[in-house]
Amino acid sequence: MNGPEVLRIVDAMHRDKNIPKDIIFDGIESALMLAARKHFNEAEDILIQIDRGTGNIIAKKGDVDIDPQILGRIAAQSAKQVMIQKIREAECTSVYDDFINKRGELVTGTIQRIENGSALVTIGTKTEAFLPRSEMIPGESPHIGQRIKAIILDVRKMGNRVRIVLSRTHPDFVRRLFEQEIPEIADRTIALKSVAREAGYRTKIAASSIDQKVDAVGACVGVRGSRIKNIIDELGGERIDIVRWNESLQVMIPNALQPAVIEEIMLYPRLGRAIVLVKEDQLSLAIGRRGQNVRLASKLVGWDIEIMTAEELAESIERAEEWFRMLPNVTDELVERFIEEGFLSYDDLTFMEPADMTELFGLTEEQAETLIAVAEQAAEAVEQAKQEAAAAKEAAEAEAALSEGESAEGEGETAGTSERMADNENETAVSGVADSEQSTEESQMESSDSEPPASEEVPIEATEAVESERTDPEAN
Repeated sequence: MNGPEVLRIVDAMHRDKNIPKDIIFDGIESALMLAARKHFNEAEDILIQIDRGTGNIIAKKGDVDIDPQILGRIAAQSAKQVMIQKIREAECTSVYDDFINKRGELVTGTIQRIENGSALVTIGTKTEAFLPRSEMIPGESPHIGQRIKAIILDVRKMGNRVRIVLSRTHPDFVRRLFEQEIPEIADRTIALKSVAREAGYRTKIAASSIDQKVDAVGACVGVRGSRIKNIIDELGGERIDIVRWNESLQVMIPNALQPAVIEEIMLYPRLGRAIVLVKEDQLSLAIGRRGQNVRLASKLVGWDIEIMTAEELAESIERAEEWFRMLPNVTDELVERFIEEGFLSYDDLTFMEPADMTELFGLTEEQAETLIAVAEQAAEAVEQAKQEAAAAKEAAEAEAALSEGESAEGEGETAGTSERMADNENETAVSGVADSEQSTEESQMESSDSEPPASEEVPIEATEAVESERTDPEAN
């Protein structure tokens, strides 16, 4: 292999694989060194170098020059394997370095294969990425050759390969789509403060504008939804709610719970909880279908939101007072303090540390530890009672459904018996009518056999004899 050929190979690998030339030269030198040591059975006094400018190979054993062509076929094969290994490692490192800083960025690729519901996507030039089924939007069915958008969720090394994991369900995917479609977001006039998402169903976005002349919600939606339409199409028709961001939770929480109308908000910072009071007719709207609205609102503001009516809150406080009075070393004043801080169950007390409880409520450390331990036991007992009640309810519903099924089956059998009886009666009646018709036909046939047919001719002689008997009685 002459110098120009070595340079041509190195340039091609550098261009195609994006591997630095020095790493390729080092790999070739290591491969030739291994081949020379195997050929001469010596580990020392062997020097292999490649001139980076001319590509000429300098090989020496001691002070004697070595012709690389005398190393033999087996040594050459070993050198080839080493060189391939070095190049793969360099390629893996290059791909990893390129994509490790691109996590969270939006990429576009083409689906090459689909295996067990997951897709292998080619991104960039020839880089292969993996889109798991769990990271696809529910209900979508990708096909080979389809162009698809996703964000880079994770980049990790697996041996000599790099695994790039994509996602279309992450909230940042929606964020990147807005940055791509809305110029005001790209130039940072509008900021997406928070994004909460349940992929395939609904997304809530809180947006704010640094320019008072620019409406954050209107700019994201566009005229008659022109701007947001492309994003909804990319998400497969997913519903998107855009609300105005506000630093005050008293304003932000009602915005996040739209379209429900809020009556009152009570904040408990120590627990990170907000109790929201609504009227009875707004309760289902605030909670949403299967709790979706309040769940997304909680993620959007970063607080645990509980939706109640005033009557439900009064019942919860009354129940909490009864529970807390059963705890050791708890006075009526301490019960009121618990309620004021937002503690409404045994579970709430278990989240407290003994030191915090000592500082907040004036208890000794021993009293606080005992109180928390008893509260944990009581919380487990309450949870077990709830599970037993739920199991009993399910069993009762199953038994009721079974009894209804048996009743319906009995009614079905009775109806079937009546139908069969009616069918038998109909068959009997039809049979009687048929027998009657058959008897009538037989009697008519007998009478027709006893009398000659009207169309049968009588001899003239017999007719004259009868006439003479009628007119001459003395002849008898």
